Amino acid sequence: MRLRALLDTDALGLKLLGGEDELDRTVRGVMTTDLRDPSRYLAGGELVLTGLAWRRDAADAEPFVRILVQAGVVALAAGEAELGAVPEDLVVACARHRLPLFAVNESVAFATITEHVVRQVSGERAGDLAAVVDRHRRMMTSGPAGGGPDVVLDLLGSDLDLRAWLLSPTGRLIAGPEVDGPALPAGVCGRLAAEHLAASRTGRRGPHRVTLEGTTYSLFPIRSGGRTPQAARDVRQTVLSDWLLAVEADASDWAEERLDLLHGVTQLIAVERDRRDAARTVRRRLAQEVLELVQTGAPPAEIAARLRVAAPVLLPGLGSAPHWQVVVARVEWDAGPVENGPVAQSLLEEILADPVGGSSGRAYPRTGNEPSDRIAVAHSGGEAIALVPLPAVPTDPDGPEAGILADALLRSVHDPLAAGLDGDGRVTLGVSAAVHSAEGLRGALEEARHARRVAAARPGRVCAAGHQELASHVLLLPFVPDDVRRAFTARLLDPLRDYDRRHRAELIPTLEAFLDCDGSWTRCATRLHLHVNTLRYRVGRIEQLTGRDLSRLEDKLDFFLALRMS
Repeated sequence: MRLRALLDTDALGLKLLGGEDELDRTVRGVMTTDLRDPSRYLAGGELVLTGLAWRRDAADAEPFVRILVQAGVVALAAGEAELGAVPEDLVVACARHRLPLFAVNESVAFATITEHVVRQVSGERAGDLAAVVDRHRRMMTSGPAGGGPDVVLDLLGSDLDLRAWLLSPTGRLIAGPEVDGPALPAGVCGRLAAEHLAASRTGRRGPHRVTLEGTTYSLFPIRSGGRTPQAARDVRQTVLSDWLLAVEADASDWAEERLDLLHGVTQLIAVERDRRDAARTVRRRLAQEVLELVQTGAPPAEIAARLRVAAPVLLPGLGSAPHWQVVVARVEWDAGPVENGPVAQSLLEEILADPVGGSSGRAYPRTGNEPSDRIAVAHSGGEAIALVPLPAVPTDPDGPEAGILADALLRSVHDPLAAGLDGDGRVTLGVSAAVHSAEGLRGALEEARHARRVAAARPGRVCAAGHQELASHVLLLPFVPDDVRRAFTARLLDPLRDYDRRHRAELIPTLEAFLDCDGSWTRCATRLHLHVNTLRYRVGRIEQLTGRDLSRLEDKLDFFLALRMS
């Protein structure tokens, strides 16, 4: 379709700000983004929609427009909902690069424009299959005629005779066809998610072909530029949050028109994913506010006030303040640094959408809203921190423990993540006990962090630990007699202190950093501004002086306790 046709469609609410001579350009796709550099996600021929969140000052417009032009974008449409009128510096930059620029009225959603472009472009490519795409738009509506991703999957079955499932990166079934026939087993979902993660890590373009138990599936990634962290160029920043569409078919021999149609469907689902992510903005902000109050030592009354605000948002209709748990997650990569906070945040939101993996026991009550609508996750540094509401905690000490348990959390995500991360990725999780007041929240946060450290000391790509596993060391430290503490720490740390005093070698700071980085050579060397070989020499000297082996869990824990008691 041509740009002129978009301008002539009143329902889209587009106003031309520049580029009248370029309106005969052909639109071959559409993308919504607020990245400062979205070039990685552009193939050329797109209409780019932006809310201008990438713009900090007038100087940002020129490089943004230049990147779009170099990527072959045919036009830019800027929304007026956030900043009002489109800034003049963007108008000037687009005119300089001959890039047509539209303003999108604040009353028009980007999803409306996306649906229209996808329908038109798919219709031109797929001929009589355009009617299918037109019907798929019902997944985007919020009224009774809609139904979300389930509708589009049902229509794939009825119109194209394709069975398809929408899966999360952890193998959670998000949507599937509501038709007669066997359901997709949970084990197959997990294996498909693992194959998707592994294939995505190689950088190969989808769909990815997988055969499991004699059945062939084609895996289409659901990518959305709008929720990607700014300046993201590394696949590791999105691979743990992208959904996938698993189609029971071999797409390797499909005609181009059929592939185009499926890619159009993934674009529609991506818009739905963006809508769900946008709905998490308030919950993320609440979690961030509570976290900042807790970490800065704010008065419990102030924290309690924030919790009272969060409770009705996360658990509407309860009428009373719930108990809370804290879950901490960290994502680490061996092959170089990545901004892991947002990555861990997206993954933890996904994990907690179904923290028991579909088992009979549930961490959350049925309140009518989506499971993901009860999640408040913030990120601080390289870790993600979730504030988990619980409606009640049993008072019977012999009864079953309420809330999320670390082993259930690990069981629900271990297999797909472990297989998909095999090579250089690692995920560690820590879970606190339930607390019933603002006074207990700081302790719960520290408890979850300590539990995550215990998990990080274990072998494996995906590990979790709960507060129960801290009783043997961290929680008992205050009760160790002083003479025992002094003897224990002297035996382990005095040889290092003496060596540091004589040689200024900084072995104690190196040991602290090495344990704090969970034994990661790359991350520890980066923190200390050392070459990895220098770090290995220092750790070797520590082991030589103490007779311990820092690759062993027991010795790591002894050093951890000695440093804590010193």
